[in-house]
Amino acid sequence: MTETKARAGEGLPTALHPGAEVRSAMAGFVNELKVFQAEVKQSLQHQEERLTMLNQKTMSYGRPALSAAADLDAPHQKAFDAYLRSGDDDGLRGLVLEGKAMSTAVAAEGGYLVDPQTADTIRSLLVSTSSLRSVANVVQVEAISFDVLIDRTEVGSGWATEAAAQAETSTPAIERISIKLHELSAMPKASQRLLDDSAFDVEGWLAGKIATRFIRAEAAAFINGDGIDKPRGILLPAKVANASWTWGSLGYVPTGAAADFASSNAADCIVNLVYALGADYRANGAFVMNSKTAGAVRKMKDADGRFMWSDGLQAGEPPRLMGYAVLICEDMPDVAANAYPIVFGDFASGYTVAERPDLRILRDPFSAKPHVLFYANKRVGGDITDYAAIKLLKVAVS
Repeated sequence: MTETKARAGEGLPTALHPGAEVRSAMAGFVNELKVFQAEVKQSLQHQEERLTMLNQKTMSYGRPALSAAADLDAPHQKAFDAYLRSGDDDGLRGLVLEGKAMSTAVAAEGGYLVDPQTADTIRSLLVSTSSLRSVANVVQVEAISFDVLIDRTEVGSGWATEAAAQAETSTPAIERISIKLHELSAMPKASQRLLDDSAFDVEGWLAGKIATRFIRAEAAAFINGDGIDKPRGILLPAKVANASWTWGSLGYVPTGAAADFASSNAADCIVNLVYALGADYRANGAFVMNSKTAGAVRKMKDADGRFMWSDGLQAGEPPRLMGYAVLICEDMPDVAANAYPIVFGDFASGYTVAERPDLRILRDPFSAKPHVLFYANKRVGGDITDYAAIKLLKVAVS
């Protein structure tokens, strides 16, 4: 019996061995699965941390660039941004950049040229406004003035015979018109806390403020400027009746009424104004008036009852009066007694705007604490260069 039990006992482990192997295999599989799961979680965590780091490095905070092609990683962009926010000019001093419109130090004044993106924004806004510069001759100079040479006389001539002696004819004379450049400035301000806010577009705000200030000042000076520390406007010279016009003055045509357009045949004064200008200038002629005057003129009809005013046929095309473009400048005077509400002429020949192509900006964090002042300036001048190319409409009987 003892032997039989021993032999039976020897058989028991052999019968239980397959189940133990299964349990051991399952335990090993579970352990390996846990290790694999931990490795996957660790790998996903590393990837998430890396994506977060890359996202933080490339985050632009939704700040729009001043130009569609602006390089936000450009060294002058970073240096200029650091200067505006904190006054740190080390980056600007270390830059060696070519081009007059880029950020370079001005040793004499401590100011700095505005970076190319900001300058381009301001320039495009100035061109797109209803200013006389949109129809005038605009030149960029690198001096304190711009001289225009005018030849306003003719060479004398005469009919000659075969045997008679030839008489001396007159020689043309040349005149010089000097356009001085005057300083146009703007000084907006912002709080230091606002500048420190990384979500605030410092350069966009600064460009908009400066552009608005420059637009108003230039538009007013090109029309009514007195020439004292500002451009000379087109309404500044002496005005005489067109029949007695001489060089150095502007000829005018009357409306036929003391304080308004003539009650009958009101459109006749517009026709007279157009044909008071020489044919060579008339080919490139344009009207300049303000909105109130335009509202009165567009009601005028010819003898057949047809409106003389016509709107542009395409988007962006200016309205036309008698076939000539109309520029709306709000600085022109209203219709009133002895006023000159309408100007007609070839402004590309008759008026010249001279300007330096660079803008300068000086940061002042001390004068208006806790605000920071930004003093920006440019130099611009303007004057009439051909008195025969511009005619005026005067509200008067004669």
